[in-house]
Amino acid sequence: MISQQTIQQILARIDIVEIVGNFVKLKKRGANYLGLCPFHNEKSPSFTVTPSKEIYKCFGCGASGNAIKFLMEHEKYSYVEALRWLAQRYDVTVEETEVSAEVKQQQQLADSLYIINNFAREYFSNTLFNTEEGQNVGLSYFEERGFTQETIRKFQLGYSLNAWDAFTKAALAKGYNLEYLQKTGLVTIRNEQPGDNYRGRVVFPIHNQSGKVLGFGARILVKNDRAPKYVNSPENEIYVKNRVLYGTYFARHAIDKLNECLLVEGYTDVISLHQAGIENVVASSGTSLTQHQLRLIKKYTNNLTILFDGDNAGVKAALRGLDMAIEEGLNVKLVLIPDKEDPDSYVQKIGAEAFRQFIADNKQDFILFKLQISMQDAGNDTTKKSQLVNEIAETIAKIDKTEDFTRQQDYIRQCSQVLKIDEQGLINLVNKFIREKLQKKEQQFSRDQEKNAPSQDDDLSPEAIAAMEAMENGGGVSDNFFNPDERQERELVKILLRFGDKPFSEEDQNTVADYIFRLPYDFESLADNEIVKRILREYKQMYDEDNLPDKKWFLYHSDHDVTAMVVQIMEDKEAELSPKWKEEFEIDTVYGDNAYLKDTISTTNYLMLRKIRKMIIENQQELEKSTDFEAQINCMKMHKHLKQLENELTNGLGTVIFR
Repeated sequence: MISQQTIQQILARIDIVEIVGNFVKLKKRGANYLGLCPFHNEKSPSFTVTPSKEIYKCFGCGASGNAIKFLMEHEKYSYVEALRWLAQRYDVTVEETEVSAEVKQQQQLADSLYIINNFAREYFSNTLFNTEEGQNVGLSYFEERGFTQETIRKFQLGYSLNAWDAFTKAALAKGYNLEYLQKTGLVTIRNEQPGDNYRGRVVFPIHNQSGKVLGFGARILVKNDRAPKYVNSPENEIYVKNRVLYGTYFARHAIDKLNECLLVEGYTDVISLHQAGIENVVASSGTSLTQHQLRLIKKYTNNLTILFDGDNAGVKAALRGLDMAIEEGLNVKLVLIPDKEDPDSYVQKIGAEAFRQFIADNKQDFILFKLQISMQDAGNDTTKKSQLVNEIAETIAKIDKTEDFTRQQDYIRQCSQVLKIDEQGLINLVNKFIREKLQKKEQQFSRDQEKNAPSQDDDLSPEAIAAMEAMENGGGVSDNFFNPDERQERELVKILLRFGDKPFSEEDQNTVADYIFRLPYDFESLADNEIVKRILREYKQMYDEDNLPDKKWFLYHSDHDVTAMVVQIMEDKEAELSPKWKEEFEIDTVYGDNAYLKDTISTTNYLMLRKIRKMIIENQQELEKSTDFEAQINCMKMHKHLKQLENELTNGLGTVIFR
């Protein structure tokens, strides 16, 4: 896991304007920066970055957070991936703690493979544009496919010379390890001689979500019955084919904005659609979809539309595999491209707008399409029809999320009508498959418990895992953060974070934090909100240790609830604490950076008054219930004392006495 020292170095260097500015065009407006929100479509900018608070806020869609949250939301990074991105950005050396020598060796190997792949990408691109063979063969091929130079450069396409070892010699001359070159698949050994694996082919780099090159696909340009049409990188420490979708790096923002992912089969399908302006598209590279790939799609959207070639003989086989998509909670639609066409040829034939309209008009529901195709195949065969009923029931049973109950019932109704079977009978069959699935999960859980199977995140601290899970799942704080009764509690946190180290008095060295924590009240106990209590407790502990924390400590806290709370507090507009303040307590409220002393007194007074008023009510209730004369006298004395304290606080007296 990343050491705390490294994390602190990263946090100390974060500039939220610089980070967000990498992805959003920002214009300075006063003390803030304004731009078009990257999380929803808008024509007028409502996305604001506030450097003094180190937060962003969109007043259109409500998106908000700190620099790390922005990277996680915009780039779909995990918490750790965002930290690593920032470390690379700010040239911070990442120190790992509790990492075995074996793990460290694997990390170093992965870094080496990335470096080699990046060199190869640049080499093949240079060969394509700056050599005679590259221009005459490779560039001509791409141009014949209708690709512009802008598109070619965007996808970083390249060409490998039709020579035995041109690339190999260049790589070895740069000092790259021959064993690692073989691992990447760029170099092969034949007759004990290293040579180029992609010679005479155009090259398609395959990127991960952050734009690093994981591997390559290389297409032959001359007909050769002895050679495969495509040669792909072998799986290694950084490239695992069933976890990758081609084009994700270029499509991720469009998928997120349009809330739909189009899935095609090949590299050129993706490139052609992107060039036509249809950018929410990725490719499975001719393989059946895997659970990892489906989860990758789900990071961006729940809506998956698969574009099949009309003459694709493997449609039925693919449909069987799509049950996994239903199980992952994806809404799956299918579109059949007309015969003898594929997405690449069809979009170039009819144009982008007509292609978009074709998709919109021809989307078919996956389950109903599967039912239709299977019924055609079953015909009047009773055995096949019986098998079909079981298959459809099993598919519907995979829709098991509570929020999809209505959708599941609708499928049961429609399918029973098409199949001409009793609806209750289909319901019973679906429930049977649901029970079987639950039993399998319970059995698997029991086996895992017995084996004490380690988690995939065992190399992370519990705090990091909690933060990652909460932030990746869009977790946040509860609605009670907006409870007006808790505004004063949040205001106290804001004062400590923004002004805790500021001088409270010109006459001595006391700070705002000194004033707050030396008052004869425990503000943690006065607070109702549990997250506020946690922040005040941790702040007080660090204060007692003479280690006054700044706002970054809490803004980038490992506890996501704390982070979310602080973001909300920091983005909160300076406003009156409560509409009833003036009316009930006759205390004027003045807010802003230049009025933090009045803010501090007003806020602490309010919290103490709130506590005293609760005590007055409780004392009155005790007086009413009491039948003992001495106890009644004590209650009346207590009432007088509490009312005196109330009057002093209301009049602003006794609030600057240090004890």
